[in-house]
Amino acid sequence: MKEIVKTVSAPAAIGPYSQGIKCGNLVFTSGQLPIDMKSGNLVMDDIKKATAASLENVRAILEASGADLSKVIKVVIFLKNMDDFAAMNEVYGEYFKEAQPARSCVQVAKLPKDALIEIEAIAALD
Repeated sequence: MKEIVKTVSAPAAIGPYSQGIKCGNLVFTSGQLPIDMKSGNLVMDDIKKATAASLENVRAILEASGADLSKVIKVVIFLKNMDDFAAMNEVYGEYFKEAQPARSCVQVAKLPKDALIEIEAIAALD
């Protein structure tokens, strides 16, 4: 049985999808653009700030589901430019210091709103 995860602490879905889905003992987040929830603006000027914004949105969805970043088992990162990999990885490492999840990272031709990055995650629930 699946359950929709919804929170005002992360950007609302901009299409026919959910911020997250709980299914069994897993939670799946939709890809999170780097929208700063304090300003409501898309972070476009700095990959480090953009990475942090995307991960904060992932964190908010996970927390709304009853999980947290320590429970993440898989992350997928979509980068506009693979030249940003090292800077993104530096910030990513601050969020996942121990028991790092499995991860994929790919460069894509274009992201929604011409974002620099989009991040999605799968986490386990207790």
